[in-house]
Amino acid sequence: MVHYTKLLTQQAKRAALYAVESQQRWFHASCAMSSKVALSKFDNNVYMPYEKLVQRLEIVKKRLNRPLTMSEKVLYSHLDDPANQDIERGVSYLRLRPDRVACQDATAQMAMMQFISSGLKRVAVPTTIHCDHLIEAQIGGEQDLARAKKLNEEVYNFLETASAKYGVGFWKPGSGIIHQIILENYAFPGLLMIGTDSHTPNGGGLGGLCIGVGGADAVDVMADIPWELKCPNVIGVHLTGKISGWTSPKDVILKVADILTVKGGTGAIIEYHGKGVDSMSCTGMATICNMGAEIGATTSTFPFNERMAAYLKSTGRDSIAAEAAKYQKALLQADAGAKYDQLIEINLDTLEPHVNGPFTPDLAHPISKLGANAKKNGYPIDIKVGLIGSCTNSSYEDMGRCASIVKDAMKHGVKSKIPFNVTPGSEQVRATIERDGIAQTLRDFGGTVLANACGPCIGQWDRQDVKKGDKNTIVTSYNRNFTGRNDANPATHCFVTSPEMVTALSLAGRLDFNPLTDELTGADGKKFKLKEPFGDELPVRGFDPGQDTYQAPPADGSKVSVVVDPKSQRLQLLEPFEKWDGKDLTDMTILIKVKGKCTTDHISAAGPWLKYRGHLDNISNNMFIGATNSENGEMNKIKNQVTGEWGGVPDTARFYKSKGIRWVTVGDENYGEGSSREHAALEPRHLGGRAIIVKSFARIHETNLKKQGVLPLTFANPADYDKIQPSDKISILGLASFAPGKPLTAEIKHADGKTEKITLNHSFNDLQITWFKAGSALNRMKEVAAQ
Repeated sequence: MVHYTKLLTQQAKRAALYAVESQQRWFHASCAMSSKVALSKFDNNVYMPYEKLVQRLEIVKKRLNRPLTMSEKVLYSHLDDPANQDIERGVSYLRLRPDRVACQDATAQMAMMQFISSGLKRVAVPTTIHCDHLIEAQIGGEQDLARAKKLNEEVYNFLETASAKYGVGFWKPGSGIIHQIILENYAFPGLLMIGTDSHTPNGGGLGGLCIGVGGADAVDVMADIPWELKCPNVIGVHLTGKISGWTSPKDVILKVADILTVKGGTGAIIEYHGKGVDSMSCTGMATICNMGAEIGATTSTFPFNERMAAYLKSTGRDSIAAEAAKYQKALLQADAGAKYDQLIEINLDTLEPHVNGPFTPDLAHPISKLGANAKKNGYPIDIKVGLIGSCTNSSYEDMGRCASIVKDAMKHGVKSKIPFNVTPGSEQVRATIERDGIAQTLRDFGGTVLANACGPCIGQWDRQDVKKGDKNTIVTSYNRNFTGRNDANPATHCFVTSPEMVTALSLAGRLDFNPLTDELTGADGKKFKLKEPFGDELPVRGFDPGQDTYQAPPADGSKVSVVVDPKSQRLQLLEPFEKWDGKDLTDMTILIKVKGKCTTDHISAAGPWLKYRGHLDNISNNMFIGATNSENGEMNKIKNQVTGEWGGVPDTARFYKSKGIRWVTVGDENYGEGSSREHAALEPRHLGGRAIIVKSFARIHETNLKKQGVLPLTFANPADYDKIQPSDKISILGLASFAPGKPLTAEIKHADGKTEKITLNHSFNDLQITWFKAGSALNRMKEVAAQ
């Protein structure tokens, strides 16, 4: 995929234009029968769809004749064909009509490149792009934002003009993190939204089903193609008791991660319910849903309640709160007797604050055991940096509760012992905490208020206090803590916890401090114990919107020019991948046999590589550089099976591609967990990869591979992973009769000439097989448009 200059035929263009018009008719028809309540203040001509959703749901309920969970109600009410759609949890592929699409700037580049290549003139559903990923934390908010605008001017201009041309709302740099902007402006109870970021489920805090996807999935919805999702199982989390004291909503998801592990939620929606729900704020519920991505969940959600209504009213959406209340029983809560595939019980009265890590978000430590566990496992006890904020924990309530701890400590003359970084989630939160003195309190504590952006959470951190390779500990209120995630240092031990606990631990500067039981020493030499944190759920004086950073698309964007310089190092138009030649994939070389955890961060690193997200060839130079080679236990060092030389993974892949050698990657469990970044699928395809064979996949990454024409295959017998040696040749046999539910065969040819066959499973359906045959889902879209 290099330069995409070819145009669709006139016939294809007419078909594409008709597709947009038909989708707009469908979407407006679904909204027209409801009360005239706008979907958002930015979507004045699109209305709340509740009445139509309930009508569609009634069709499904009559067919299924059983009580439904709340998430089932929301999901099934968005079916493209509710009368005929097969519906079986964990089995059927649902064809859905989401209400909107959201993209962050790093993934939006490739999504818009793909949309441009489709030939369509305008997006079919409300869509927004949010500039939050490309701002590096270095000095402080204003300086870092100014620097980012200059460094990323070419990318921002591309996204801004593409948004204007194709009817997409554009949130400029400095607006805030995509998920907070969605919660503040677009999310509503009963929403079905897809977003090109794995933490899109944040919107579940307002009772929506918000699902992370790759860019190709987003393009489908933008282009009027029903979005396909394997019918999720539903895991219920029954909450009893009440959140209080040092325990926060973050501790709920840290505990759930402990129970389910990083793959326990795969293929399922997590639905929270029970009386304990009402003790949490809307933004607290969003925190829980946000981090549900770390357990592999399709999404997470909560039933509509008064806490959500209060948040809607506080953010100027009183009419949406009133409309949701009308449909609470019918659509926005579970039916009595609804069955869950798994049920987890959590008593909030006895839930202890947790700190999870390092290197994986499911390694849980109750705060009472953290110090002992750290010493037992050799974790560095001294904490180097504390970081609060991010899309997971940057609400007004979060900041206010941290400020209460800070004020308590400073009364005793005590400030943070370590650097303390604060990331506001949005311009609205930043402006409000500035107005209310919270930001200044955190600065007085020793804190640095960073830009309204992702920053260190995604590796956009110019960290200078330790050298790469130095073993050290940081504590964050973020969601993800994979190796090297925050600072590109594989020796950094990152622990994730609540912002309140980060603040308390920053006062002590050590992992073995428990604010529930331990004392600190004041400036006067006297011992004192921190009071329990508190903070207003919502600002008493209302939110201050801050600077206006939104750009609405013009009614007609046809005259807007979108320019991509062929010599650009940041942006690159796309060239289609080659079609399948109709033959089995024989004698493929093994590029790398990966050992252990292999997240999308390992496959396609973020941090400094984010600047190349719009240039497929350049970003492919980071492919698999973080993955551990089973042959030598090292990263980015593999053997070239042709020359016998050792070299980097991308360089070796490029060598194979130049020689016409197709290759395969072999991996372990939960391969591709983490981010939704489709670059982790695009890069292997671009450099000649044809199949990924592993023990199990994370949901989003498996779909992304299918979309790009790569075969994601799993060992029928996981022990067969051990049969494969890096020097083997692998053939995938049976592709001529490739069919849903029918396993494929792999022939392993060892270096000594011996061969053996193993069985490989797949989850392709009929439609997805057409993607493989066409070379990619985008190729298939164009084939259909040309018919």
